[in-house]
Amino acid sequence: MKRIVLSGTGSGVGKTTISTGIMKALSDEFKIQSFKVGPDYIDPSYHNCATNIPSRNLDSFFMSDGQIRESFINGMKQSNAKYGVIEGVRGLYEGISPVNDIGSTSSIAKSLNAPVVLIINSRSLVRSAAAMVLGFKALDPEIQIDGVILNNVKSQKHYLKTKTAVEELTNTPVIGGITRNPDITMQQRHLGLIPAVERETIKDMVEKWGELISENLDLDMIRDIMENSDNNIDSEDTTPIWSPNMTKTKTKIAVPFDEAFNFYYRENIEALEANNAKIIYFSPIHDEQLPDADALYMGGGYPEIFKKELSENKSMLKSVKQFSEDNHPIYAECGGLMYLTKSIDNMPMVGVFNYESNLTKKVQGLSYTIAQVTQENPILPVNTEYHGHEFHYSKVEYTGNNPNDFAFKMKRGVGINGMYDGLLKNNTVASYIHTHTACIPEFAYNFTQKALE
Repeated sequence: MKRIVLSGTGSGVGKTTISTGIMKALSDEFKIQSFKVGPDYIDPSYHNCATNIPSRNLDSFFMSDGQIRESFINGMKQSNAKYGVIEGVRGLYEGISPVNDIGSTSSIAKSLNAPVVLIINSRSLVRSAAAMVLGFKALDPEIQIDGVILNNVKSQKHYLKTKTAVEELTNTPVIGGITRNPDITMQQRHLGLIPAVERETIKDMVEKWGELISENLDLDMIRDIMENSDNNIDSEDTTPIWSPNMTKTKTKIAVPFDEAFNFYYRENIEALEANNAKIIYFSPIHDEQLPDADALYMGGGYPEIFKKELSENKSMLKSVKQFSEDNHPIYAECGGLMYLTKSIDNMPMVGVFNYESNLTKKVQGLSYTIAQVTQENPILPVNTEYHGHEFHYSKVEYTGNNPNDFAFKMKRGVGINGMYDGLLKNNTVASYIHTHTACIPEFAYNFTQKALE
C-alpha cells in the first residue's frame, strides 16, 4: 500500500493548500485515498473535494498503533486506491507532550512506516531552510524525510538558491516550490477553514490548487517516493476500530447533514452501518421534520452561523423536541448540543435543555479530552473512561447545580462547566466532546441497541 505523509514544520506553512492540491493533481490520473492526522473535520472536506473519495482521520491519541494500521488498510481497501496521501497536523513533531509522539504527525508516520515530505515556509530563508531540514531529520532518526517542498518563495532565483542549499547541505531532494500568491489564500472563520460542503466556490479553489501543484511540483518525484519505499505495513499487527459485538436487527438512525451540521468521522458512520443501522440523512435547515427513525445522531458544525435559518424552521424544532420527549435515543456533539438548547444567541432552538447557548469572542475549549461516564446514557456504560476532543467558541449557560444533570465528568478538558459535560434528559445526551469510534469501540453497538429498545 503506497503512501506518503505531507507534514509541515509548523502551522501556517500552507500544508492544507499544498496537500489538497497534491491530492487533486494525483487524483486526475489515479485513485487517491486521503487521510488527515488529528481531530479535524474541515480539512477532510477539502480532501473529499479533491479526490471524490471520503477522507479519514488518523490520530494516536484516539487510536492505538494497531488501530491506526487497521484504519489505513481499511480505507485503502474500501476505496481501492493506488496511493494513500496523509496530511499532517501542525508541525511534524507537535503532539500533546513536549517529549513523546502521542497526537503527532510523526507518530502516524512511524505506525505506518510511511515516508515524509516536509513543507517549509521558506519566506526570507535560504541556508536556514537547510538547517531546518537537518534539525527535523536529526530529532528522530526513525522518521524518514524523503523530500522537501518550499512554499512562499519570492522568485525563481530565490527558489533555486534555497533548493541548492537544501539538497547540497542535507542530501534531501526538493520536490518543488510555490511562489507567494494571495489569490490561493483559504477562507477562514472562528473554528478555522470554511467547510467545503458550504460553498461551490471552494470546489473551484481546489481545482486551482491542483493546477498550481501540477505546474510547480514534480509529481513523478512524489510518486517515486511512494513507489520506492521499502517499508511495509504489518497487516497482521492491527486492532479493530469497533467492537466485534454486532446488533443483528435493523435500525434507522437519522443524521443531519447540511450547511449547519457536517462534522462526522467517517468510521463512526461505518460502525453504525456495520451494526445494521440504515443512515437517513436530513437537513434541519431545509426539511420540515425528522425522517422516520429509531434514533438521532447529531454531529457538530456551525449552527451559530445558520442560527436564523435553523430558528425559523419551527416544524423541525418541534419534531426534534417531540422525538426526545418520546424517549428515542439522541446523541449530540458540540453543534448538536447547541441546537438542542433553548437558544443560540437568543434565537430559539429545540429546547430539550432549558439553557441558553451563546457564541463568545474567545475560545472556550480547545484540547484533547478525557471523560469518565457517571450516568446511564445511550452510548456508554457507567464508569467507562474515554478520549475525545473539544473546540468551541460557544458556551452553554448552565444554571443548575446538580452533577446528576450530566453524563460525563471531565478529567481533561473543559466540557460545559469546567467539571462536567454531557447534559442528560429523557434518552438524550449532548456534550461538547467529539469522539471517534476507536476511542469507544462499543459506541455503535450500544447506540443501536438503545434504538431497538
